Amino acid sequence: MFATLLRAYCSSVEFLVSLIGRSISILMPLIAFVVAFEVFSRYFLNAPTIWAYDLSLFFSSYLAALGGAYAQQRQAHINVDILYISVSANVKRIFHLLSGSLAIFFMAIIILVSYQKFGEAMQFNYRRMSEWAPPMHHFWIMLIVAASLIVLQITSDMFKDIYHLITGQDLLPTEEEDLEDAHGN
Repeated sequence: MFATLLRAYCSSVEFLVSLIGRSISILMPLIAFVVAFEVFSRYFLNAPTIWAYDLSLFFSSYLAALGGAYAQQRQAHINVDILYISVSANVKRIFHLLSGSLAIFFMAIIILVSYQKFGEAMQFNYRRMSEWAPPMHHFWIMLIVAASLIVLQITSDMFKDIYHLITGQDLLPTEEEDLEDAHGN
């Protein structure tokens, strides 16, 4: 029963993080379009925009922050390889648990500070200091969501590592097992 709940939690987190990670990737071509439009406007039309820099900055921030959980899911963050490659799989899992605990602590700080900054941004109508001067409250909401997604992904990873350390089995099927099932092998 408990393993079923863990599987449901981990599967749901994997789906949510993957969905958001893949969806947010649409910002990459949008950033390229905004920058290209600004270059065209500035150098060919001699009419620079007041919004392109801020918009590309926001899009880049959203892409990097909301992509963090997806990078965690895909194990795309860096490791200290000199230690990591020389230890057993179980010791690697213990490393994951230790680093995950530290990451959750830092994400909790980011969530708390972002929540406070969001309140200030709403109360005092904070705007970006530029000619366009867009409001900043959405940025703090995005940081809260991004840090929360990272916490969800890390807790999912930690549950999988703990389950494997206790039982010696994977909580969720690996991608190779999924491919084998899909092909009927």
